[in-house]
Amino acid sequence: MAELYVPLTDGEIRLEKLVEDHREPLRAACAEDQDIWTIYPVSYLGEHFDPNFGLMIFGMGGRQPYAIFKGDELVGMTAWIAEGAPGWTVEIGNSYIIPRLRGTGFNGRLKRLMMDHAFACGIKRMVYKVDNINERSKAAVLKLGCTQEGLLRQDRLTWTGRIRDTAVFSILADEWAARSTAG
Repeated sequence: MAELYVPLTDGEIRLEKLVEDHREPLRAACAEDQDIWTIYPVSYLGEHFDPNFGLMIFGMGGRQPYAIFKGDELVGMTAWIAEGAPGWTVEIGNSYIIPRLRGTGFNGRLKRLMMDHAFACGIKRMVYKVDNINERSKAAVLKLGCTQEGLLRQDRLTWTGRIRDTAVFSILADEWAARSTAG
């Protein structure tokens, strides 16, 4: 089985393992959208950035984080998150992309790059967990061909004190392969 957590590229899209050198460029990228953090479970703004960045680069919560680049510009972050049996299921999460790239197809290309790699590594099931109020992210995951499996009611307390319901989506390796060969 190939290694899952490796640098990935597709044209101008590049994923690098998140390291300390990415701290300030990611801080700037996260600051480009002051409003989005209210629907995230944690904030990467202001005084919240450094503690959460620190947790991410040390792999807390089973995360293997990436810095997302478009060309030479750091434009966001994402991560593999341990889910289920090792080598069987993985979640793509902790994702953020700067506002000007949303709606451009960039996120779809990024997620397809990650999913192609994960399934080539032998992963059998890809999971996405999305705040149920985040309509844009739910639509993006459905566009990738994922199926909504259910809703985890009152799944977690967010940094704002709001209780979050989490929509769970997945796509299986054979579904991804059929979708990839069909289109």
